[in-house]
Amino acid sequence: MKITVTNKKGVDVNPHMIGLFFEDINYGADGGLYAELLENRSFDFFPTMEFDDISPLTAWDKVGNCVFESCREHPMNNINPQYAYIKGEAGEGIVNRAYEGIFCEKGKKYDFSLYVKGNAKLKVEIKTENALCCEASIEAEGEEWKKYSLEMESNETVYNGKLYITFLEEGECDIDMASLFPRDTFMGRKNGLRADMAQALKDIKPGFVRFPGGCIVEGTVIENRYRWKDTVGPVEERKINWNRWQDGNVGITAHDYFQSYGLGFYEYFLLCEDIGAQPLPVLNCGMACQYKTGECVPMDELDEYIQDAIDLIEFANGDPDKNEWAALRARMGHPEPFNLVYLGIGNEQWEENYFERYEAFQKVIAPLYPDIKLITSSGPSAQGKEFDKAYKWLEGKKEDFAYAVDEHYYVKSEWMFDNANRYDSYNRDGVKVFAGEYACHIGDKQPKPNSLEAAIAEAAMMTGFERNADVVTLASYAPLFARVNYTQWHPDMIFVNNHEIMLTPSYHVQAMFGNNLPDYTLQFEREEDGDVYISAGYKEGEYILKVANRGGKKDVVLSLPEGVMEIEEITLTSEFMTDINTMDNKDKVSPRSLTRPVGGSREINLTVPPLSFNVYKLK
Repeated sequence: MKITVTNKKGVDVNPHMIGLFFEDINYGADGGLYAELLENRSFDFFPTMEFDDISPLTAWDKVGNCVFESCREHPMNNINPQYAYIKGEAGEGIVNRAYEGIFCEKGKKYDFSLYVKGNAKLKVEIKTENALCCEASIEAEGEEWKKYSLEMESNETVYNGKLYITFLEEGECDIDMASLFPRDTFMGRKNGLRADMAQALKDIKPGFVRFPGGCIVEGTVIENRYRWKDTVGPVEERKINWNRWQDGNVGITAHDYFQSYGLGFYEYFLLCEDIGAQPLPVLNCGMACQYKTGECVPMDELDEYIQDAIDLIEFANGDPDKNEWAALRARMGHPEPFNLVYLGIGNEQWEENYFERYEAFQKVIAPLYPDIKLITSSGPSAQGKEFDKAYKWLEGKKEDFAYAVDEHYYVKSEWMFDNANRYDSYNRDGVKVFAGEYACHIGDKQPKPNSLEAAIAEAAMMTGFERNADVVTLASYAPLFARVNYTQWHPDMIFVNNHEIMLTPSYHVQAMFGNNLPDYTLQFEREEDGDVYISAGYKEGEYILKVANRGGKKDVVLSLPEGVMEIEEITLTSEFMTDINTMDNKDKVSPRSLTRPVGGSREINLTVPPLSFNVYKLK
């Protein structure tokens, strides 16, 4: 097989093209990326339309025969009005289950804080039945709410610790906002993110992060929608919400799934800044999830939602001396703007109810903020009636109406292989494409595996994204995170438990693209082979060739416009298409890299392994 790369420039590639999509599904935020170790820290869980038996004391249990009650009479604030009252003898108190237990590492420091009202001597411990990791004490006094902060260093490494708050002597008090963080958060930030999970995101070199979802933006009903204003300001004043995914989907029922909003819009913006990515927030457009209730806000009541979008732009980019939301950003510690460019209006809505609401947003935002690139929706799938209606609606529209239209597809491998050339025939003068949620789904059973086959199919599709970068401007795999034993949706890019992460073959494909994105594509010629999918480009003195191979070994002669001195070959492969990574075997399907000299040659022999995705960097 021969591949001839020419020096004819193809199209420019958006440097932000390969990004991330974060949604709080599979316990991706609380219990995942957000480094808070306690569950229901503020005693504010409540009955929901999905589950009417949820208690404000969920995730907490009594130690001994103490009194442990939920109260509302004298709250810290009216935003989260519930707190706990405890009364007991020495040694009695309460314990937090902390999901499946706290990972406590010997020699590491942990920051605990607790709001207390009343006079009591309390002991705080992280321990198991067999090991005491940390202990400290609080001597609370006063009839006003007061925050007590402790630094604890672990004497042991355990994987299933629990947090105990017990009385040192007989006493009673009100408590709220019990919080436990590892000192070593990502970038050392307070109220920060789990370091290993955030670093895995940075290692992809993403161009953007789309947040906070997904269907979670819409909510099951309008009242359940994601309100960004509830997620900023002091953490104890962020209004807790039940999670749209509380009903579960596949695998589990997420009975106790809530959003503390400790990971809120400010923290999302900081994450983008810390990993070098553009923020791409998505806002509710006045519609609940159409897969659920499809509830719509009347058009004459949409002003509040449009104002939320305006206020978000000011929160991200505004002058603190001129705007209250920009001033809040400054008070939170970031007087400089976050330089927001992209903004999604609605998530996965479709047809006329959505079209008229998007247009209402666009008519207000575009004249006020002409540099903001608005993103619209093509509905729940990349084909069919709703999809066709969306593109009919967008006919003749330009970038000032919508920068990009968000296409979603969760499809089988054959669909991706068959559609790798999908964008070759798209209109070059129309609205660009944002492949905002996509993944290859293998088989019909649950859970669906993140196999090598899925990764190669995704790589094949992504070569089509890259070749057509004048059409496909942004792309993000979905979903991003899944906590083991709390996973409602498969497949996912990164699996985690309380102390380690597992990178899937799909993750490695994303990283291989993100770390090897060209400045522009190059035209090439090739001998036809239905098993092979190719893109070629150029960046800063390097030719970059990507080859996805679903078949057997290929002997390739690569012809280049000029001689190169060395080649770096990065290969993702394994013995069988069904191979996957697991917590016990994390590297079964992982990339291998080899650099070799080629002595200024213009023709290079390559051996493309069977069942593989490959990046060739020719310097």
